[in-house]
Amino acid sequence: MMPGRLPMMDFKQAYDVELMCSTSKIRHQLWPLDEIDSKNGKFPCCLVWTPLPVVSWLAPFIGHLGICREDGVILDFSGSNFVNVDEFAFGATARYVQLDREKCCFPLNMSSHTCKQGYQHSEYGTAVTWDDALQSSVRHFEHKSYNLFTCNSHSFVANCLNRLCYGGSMDWNMLTVAALILLKGHWVDTMSIIRSFLPSTVVLCLGLVLVGWPFLVGLFSFSLLLVGWFLLGTYCLKTLLEI
Repeated sequence: MMPGRLPMMDFKQAYDVELMCSTSKIRHQLWPLDEIDSKNGKFPCCLVWTPLPVVSWLAPFIGHLGICREDGVILDFSGSNFVNVDEFAFGATARYVQLDREKCCFPLNMSSHTCKQGYQHSEYGTAVTWDDALQSSVRHFEHKSYNLFTCNSHSFVANCLNRLCYGGSMDWNMLTVAALILLKGHWVDTMSIIRSFLPSTVVLCLGLVLVGWPFLVGLFSFSLLLVGWFLLGTYCLKTLLEI
């Protein structure tokens, strides 16, 4: 080896150390989030949910979903070629779950992925910050047609989580984001619970009084058809639902 030259192994080790330091630095530049402020509709890094008119009266587990930026501003896909910013469609937030940014993958390049789906994640679209991922999804859905059954607010949120590779997963879809908010979500207040379930309770009672048990059977069949549709579209006919 010529004097004054470092062996190739030393260069590689130095590069690996620098890369690890750089990735670690980026990962630890996550500034503290503000407190959740439900009165002003600010939910930093949260998924937020609110009931839909009419649809939620018949199936209270169905609702409208949004995702929030780091400053707490809500983004939600609520119409064709349109993503709401800081104006949650269909009413105030009733239920929310805050996500952990440490569970996201923010790669600078292919070698700095913290998830196991490096190539797939890069093909889908990566981001270097939480807000960057959300903005990419906003641009993507500004060219999408809204459809309650094939491309809705849950599709938008799933797209965001896939760009973040949240929890190391690239398999977020309408059903998994719905399960996340329903199983791990917190109610904003007591009034939110009443607002979510009172209309469906009134509809159920009126139906039983006026129609009887056939109404209950019809209501159950409607809910079963909805769940069946999204199961079919998610796991069998994968091109049917858009994400």
